[in-house]
Amino acid sequence: MGKHAFCVLVALAALGHLSEGMIVIPWWRLATDVKSVKWENCDSGKLPGTIKSLSISPDPVSIPGDVTVSVVLNTELPLSSPLQIKITAEKELLGEWLTVPCIDKFGSCTYTDVCSLLDAFFKPGQQCPGPLATYGLPCHCPFKAGSYSLPTTSFKIPKISLPSWMADGSYRVTGILTHQDTEIGCAKFTFSLSSTSSWWW
Repeated sequence: MGKHAFCVLVALAALGHLSEGMIVIPWWRLATDVKSVKWENCDSGKLPGTIKSLSISPDPVSIPGDVTVSVVLNTELPLSSPLQIKITAEKELLGEWLTVPCIDKFGSCTYTDVCSLLDAFFKPGQQCPGPLATYGLPCHCPFKAGSYSLPTTSFKIPKISLPSWMADGSYRVTGILTHQDTEIGCAKFTFSLSSTSSWWW
């Protein structure tokens, strides 16, 4: 699958997995709405890895809250280590797009060993969590060439702390997946954030 191919599946499955039994310490924080999420394959679908379809509802998605997702991803090539993902995050300010730096591994960061990250998150030898296991989707390298589909599935997004730079505004995020300097896939996402002060327990 393309850049956000496995990223989307793994990230969403992780949210569903982590929300179960999660312990949250009460504190003053912001409830965040994610609005107008749009996506595209930034290579016009010509690279081996592509997102064929992606649906996210409701609009807006509230954090914390519920989200419903369906996604179809495709890779024409098998994917094995080393896999690298380069993320470029930008925020609109006064009509200009400013690059957000990589802070605490969040923002415009490069992850040089995706397979190791997956192994750290989903322990090797254990069954993949939640919907991944239900629909027979892998969560470890290597990944076979082919199409991967996550039917309409609902998740609970847990209470999380967003970085301070993720204030209200418009954002765009571009991700590029490479294997040994060969570009496998590329995807772009745009969305806006709006926050309201609230007590969450």
